[in-house]
Amino acid sequence: MDINRRQREILSILRAEERAEVDELARRFGVSSQTIRTDLRVLDELGLARRIHGGVRRLEAVANREYAERRRLRAREKAAIADAAAALIPDNCSVALNIGTTTELVARALQPRHGLVVLSNNINIVTMMMGGPARELVLAGGSVRQSDGAIIGHEAVEFMSRYKVDYAVVGASAMDPDGAILDYDAREVAVARAILANARTRILVSDASKFDHTAPVRICDVAELDYVVTDAPPPPAFAEAARRARTTIIVAELPAEERRRA
Repeated sequence: MDINRRQREILSILRAEERAEVDELARRFGVSSQTIRTDLRVLDELGLARRIHGGVRRLEAVANREYAERRRLRAREKAAIADAAAALIPDNCSVALNIGTTTELVARALQPRHGLVVLSNNINIVTMMMGGPARELVLAGGSVRQSDGAIIGHEAVEFMSRYKVDYAVVGASAMDPDGAILDYDAREVAVARAILANARTRILVSDASKFDHTAPVRICDVAELDYVVTDAPPPPAFAEAARRARTTIIVAELPAEERRRA
């Protein structure tokens, strides 16, 4: 059985929030509580979530699987975005990267660089860069979300606020044509904001499919970024907002052989 878009969005919310109430979901999606209960029954029957009294909770195994699936989704486009973003970052500088499948690929592209000081709230990034030529790897403190290795919470926010880095690289779950950069988890967003607020150059890496998604929590506005690196031209309204703010949009192209395969 296929699941519909609203049910996929509920799973996305559960990735970020662990559990959700029926009434809250009904308000968020503008549908009846009965419609949400039907959605939750479908997700429960498919083994994608677990219904509880008054709501639904995340299955940790499902969250782990979904993160692995997100890594595979649009993997070639994300790799091209990562290479383009890494090209903006020189040797012998400091860079902070937050949680996300695309930021992990940026870290991989930065692996050969010398003299980097790398800060992250992403366990996967620090593990990936261990043993390389980076000068220092710094992992934020705080609660670890086991589904994806994110370190979130006020401890991580305070930790990031103690530093001033040359470059910040963040991802997002959604981008709005009006220029809003969005995500699902307020705790994760708080860390991303701290990273951006304490960087001299701010880079967003996000594939163009995120223009088709919605999320409730604002990370920032395109005007607060120096670069947006994506894989296709953005909607005209977003491009105009970036132009007014003098934010550079970089459209990363797949290598020729990858385009032939696509």
